[in-house]
Amino acid sequence: MDLADLRIFRAVVEEGGITRAAERLHRVQSNVTTRVRQLEDDLGVDLFIRSGKRLHLAPAGQVLLDYAERLLDLAEEARAAVQDSRPRGLFRLGAMESTAAVRLPALLNAYHRRHPEVTLELRTGNPKELATAVLAGELDAALAAEPVADEPFEKALAFEEDLVIVAAADNPPVAERPHGSLTVLVFESGCPHRQRIEDWFAARGDMPARIIEMSSYHTMLGCAVAGMGISLIPRSVLSTIPDRALLSLHELPAGRDRAETVMFWRRGANSPKVTALLEVIAGTAA
Repeated sequence: MDLADLRIFRAVVEEGGITRAAERLHRVQSNVTTRVRQLEDDLGVDLFIRSGKRLHLAPAGQVLLDYAERLLDLAEEARAAVQDSRPRGLFRLGAMESTAAVRLPALLNAYHRRHPEVTLELRTGNPKELATAVLAGELDAALAAEPVADEPFEKALAFEEDLVIVAAADNPPVAERPHGSLTVLVFESGCPHRQRIEDWFAARGDMPARIIEMSSYHTMLGCAVAGMGISLIPRSVLSTIPDRALLSLHELPAGRDRAETVMFWRRGANSPKVTALLEVIAGTAA
C-alpha cells in the first residue's frame, strides 16, 4: 500500500466509480481497476460492494477511507513543510562557552522575535566536540573559533574576537615574569584558546609552572582575580563579570591577539534556519 494506491482509492470513492475516477486521474480504466484490485489483495478485504458498474463502499472501505484521508493530508503537509523557505521547527545549535555567554543572548533573542516558529536548542562544547556533533547529525550548525576543517563543512565568519591575557590586578607584566613561573588557567584539551596560550609559551621558549583545567570562564576569571594564575580569554567575556577592576590585562603580540569565530554546518546540509541565523548575525554586525 502506497500513497498512489490511496489516491486512486479516494478518487474512486469520490467519483462513485472507475470510469470517472480514471478520467479525473488521467489514467486508463484498466489501470485504475487493477490498482484497486491489488490494494484489496494486499489488505485481504473487499473495499467495495460491486453493483453493476457502480461501486459502493464496503465497511472495510469506510475504515480505510478515514485513514487514507489523514495519510494523504499528512503527506501534503510534509511536502509543503520541506518546500517552505520559512524557518520552522527545532533548530539545534552548538557554540563554545564564551560565544554562548556573550555573543548569543542578544542574537538569539532577535532570532526568536523574527522567527517564532523555530524552537531553539543550545549545546556548548569545544570545537572538536561541536564538529563531531554536527557530522553525526546531532546539531544543525555550530559556532566555534578557527581552525574548523574545510572539507566536511560549509562555514561563514560570524565574529572576530580580541584576545587578551588576564591576571590579578597587581600582577606584573606577564612578558617580564621569569620563565617557568606562571600558572595557566585553561579549559580542557581541544579548546582553541588553550592552544593559543600554549603556542604563546612555546614562542617565548617557556613552559607553564602548572596547568589547571577549569569548566567555565567565570570560575577561571574568579581564580585569576584571586591570583591563582593567568588565562587567555576573548575581551568580550570581561563584560560579564562584576570584578573587572580586580583584573589586569596583558596584550598578546600582533598576529596572536585575534581569533575568528565561524558558524559552520555539514556541507550540503544548509537550511532556512541556518540561513536565518546568518542574516541575524550579519544584521547585528552592520
